[in-house]
Amino acid sequence: MGIDRTALEAEIDGCIASQRALDAQLESVTDVDPSRPSRLPGWTVGHVLTHLARNADGHRDMLAGRPQYRDVATRDAEIEAGAGRRWPSLVDDVQKSSALLADAWLSSLDEITETWSGSASMLSGTRPMAMLPLLRWREVEVHRVDLDLGYEAREIDRHYLRRDLRVCEMLWRARRPIGLTPLPPQVLATAPHERLFWFLGRTEIEGVGRVN
Repeated sequence: MGIDRTALEAEIDGCIASQRALDAQLESVTDVDPSRPSRLPGWTVGHVLTHLARNADGHRDMLAGRPQYRDVATRDAEIEAGAGRRWPSLVDDVQKSSALLADAWLSSLDEITETWSGSASMLSGTRPMAMLPLLRWREVEVHRVDLDLGYEAREIDRHYLRRDLRVCEMLWRARRPIGLTPLPPQVLATAPHERLFWFLGRTEIEGVGRVN
């Protein structure tokens, strides 16, 4: 199957736009204590921002044919080491790492078949290269909510939401026994952003519990 260049470019452009919106938000607040808790259990705001920066580095590595991370322990150690930095350093790291990724993505479109036709090695397993911009887009949008700096799940970019919901539902159906693939009515009745967070294992839905 060939690469859908239109979809790939749309997801690259969408992710870059979301990152720029996050950059602007981070620049607009200057009194944030990086050690304050985020919405992710056990992680501070500094942990989330450091993760976003190192995740961008990992995506550049995958674009170059290398694994996303050496291993889980190395990834966790890098996040822990960077989490205690001061706010300006954290913001600068996120902005610079994401800008480098954006440049690498845009440059890659000149040799789209050679760059995007293979597979990437992620901690979660092997994924098609062409899926990476959407996965990074997810990181930016969802972790922006996790920062708890005023961006809520209901504000998530609607273009990202539509695309990732389609992927999440497809993967959910693929894990179900044949004939048991319809989404539960309780899930279908929720708002799209709530359904996404359910697919991602972030929330429960009454009568269904967490995703399985």
